[in-house]
Amino acid sequence: MSAALKYIVPIMVGVAAILFWEWRVHALGISPLVLAAPSDIARAFVGHFATLMSALWFTVRITAIAFVLATLGGVALAILFSQSRIVEYALYPFAVVLQVTPVVAIAPLLLIWVGYDNVNEVLVVLAWIIAFFTVLSNTVTGLRSADHNLIDLMKLYGASRWQVMWRLQLPSALPYLLAGMKISGGLALIGAVTAEFVAGSGNDLGLGWIITLANRNLDTAEEFAALALLSVLGVTILFAMTALEWALLHRWHDSAVKKQG
Repeated sequence: MSAALKYIVPIMVGVAAILFWEWRVHALGISPLVLAAPSDIARAFVGHFATLMSALWFTVRITAIAFVLATLGGVALAILFSQSRIVEYALYPFAVVLQVTPVVAIAPLLLIWVGYDNVNEVLVVLAWIIAFFTVLSNTVTGLRSADHNLIDLMKLYGASRWQVMWRLQLPSALPYLLAGMKISGGLALIGAVTAEFVAGSGNDLGLGWIITLANRNLDTAEEFAALALLSVLGVTILFAMTALEWALLHRWHDSAVKKQG
């Protein structure tokens, strides 16, 4: 029963909120330019379906590319840091600076450097900047969390540094890496949309640019429809990362092993 309630209760609350929203908009006579009713949003979704789906696919592509690059780059750099303290001391401060610098400040420079004909590449870079540091910091922490007694034991039996890394440190860091990826996936989406807000659109239109255009045209219903798609996409990314985390950890790690009793 508790498992069913886990899904039923949020659905019921969501339906009740939508019904209340619909009733409240009509009861107060709120202008659709200020707040669109759910029925207006549904009509806008149907009316702009092709445009919204094209924008959704563009945003998914930018998010996926940025997320993959952030994961690969973060893991590679974390491994390099774990193997050389000098490299970490030299590069980690720059990774921190990159993380704390607002993309709004970087976007105009990137547009000049990369060129206005390559806006899509700028969007990927900006989304990558936002998503990268979480993977890096979590993986570094995970690699350092390996049992030092086991590391000493492996070295005692003649294991090389890379054997220790591959057989002990990386498996120990996997839960940290997956936790970082779960956060990074959402950040990549936020970065992709934010990048569209500050850098404009490229060859295609993403959901961020659709929201911008709808806001300029005072089309609140289409704006809410795009926002709803963004929410669904964000939840989908979270569920996908949670499923991946469970698939890789549920057989051996305490964070995913189902407790008895």
